[in-house]
Amino acid sequence: MAREYARTDRVGQEIQKEIATILMREIKDPRLSMTTVSAVELTRDLAYAKIFVTFFTNEQSEIDSSIEVLNDAAGFIRSLLAKTLRARIMPNLRFIYDSSMAEGVRMSTLVDKAVASDRHFEEGNNSNEKLVDTDSDNDIDAKSE
Repeated sequence: MAREYARTDRVGQEIQKEIATILMREIKDPRLSMTTVSAVELTRDLAYAKIFVTFFTNEQSEIDSSIEVLNDAAGFIRSLLAKTLRARIMPNLRFIYDSSMAEGVRMSTLVDKAVASDRHFEEGNNSNEKLVDTDSDNDIDAKSE
């Protein structure tokens, strides 16, 4: 019987949960308000972890400073993580901004604009189309009604 999850996936989920808790309760830096841990990627030997985070802001300068703060505090976060997780090897942490959420919002906005544009285009064409009278098969111009 095959395992449903690899060990790295299970450890990554635990690390994600614990780092989210640490950022919420232990780190008091105001530059890190509303930080979300979106994913964790671990190497197979569990020596290195990429922690993908998102922030409430979309301003690039604030994102860069927040990532810098997190990477500077990586050793402290790693030590707190080591106290809560009982693992033989605690991975080195590297924080990376996860732009997939912002990109998803951008794509959704583009789709909404395209749908609205299509709707507007169809409404403009419907006013000029001819309507078909089903009883007598005569074409009636929509503008004449």
